[in-house]
Amino acid sequence: LNVSKDVSSKTEFLKIVNRLSNKCFVPLSIGGWLQTVDDASETIRCGADKVIINTAAYDNPQLIEEIAARHGSQACVVSIDTIMDEHGKKNIVIDRAKRNTQMGLLEWALLAVERGAGEIFYNSVSHDGNRGGYDIDGIRLLTENLKVPVIAFGGVQIWEHLEQGIVDAGADAVAAANILHYTEHSVLKAKKYLLSKGLNFRGVY
Repeated sequence: LNVSKDVSSKTEFLKIVNRLSNKCFVPLSIGGWLQTVDDASETIRCGADKVIINTAAYDNPQLIEEIAARHGSQACVVSIDTIMDEHGKKNIVIDRAKRNTQMGLLEWALLAVERGAGEIFYNSVSHDGNRGGYDIDGIRLLTENLKVPVIAFGGVQIWEHLEQGIVDAGADAVAAANILHYTEHSVLKAKKYLLSKGLNFRGVY
């Protein structure tokens, strides 16, 4: 994900995607500053297998339909960020969590899937960075009501959190960032832990 606050970063970021796709032979989901279907197409030409959209999807849900029509629903991932309000409602936030839409999590997720989203990438801003694990309740709300894969993100500090995302919340996939940035940790260790818990998947050597 291109998390730069500057839209002009798009050009350099796509160069990085292109170099990465030539060296990294796993599926790549790429997002950040994708505002039109042509932006999505350009990202796919640079090597992305799937594109991730967030704010642009909320502001213009037709964009989901356009990407799905041109590249297939499997190539359109809608990223959803939420913040819990004082009443316990999970509200959708966009613009890097600066704009609270007041729309509920499930309402927006159902609409995104209806429009053609092939996957939902879910992050609770309240959990992201707190190292306390995923928003299990939010993930479960999605997995119990959606017919597309749900990817959990935000809050991982220990390998057990990955297990909880799959077993307790029913996520189809679990994502992490910071925990994998430390030299003593690795994707291989994460996979070996999950395999030890009976959670099987591809790509372990």
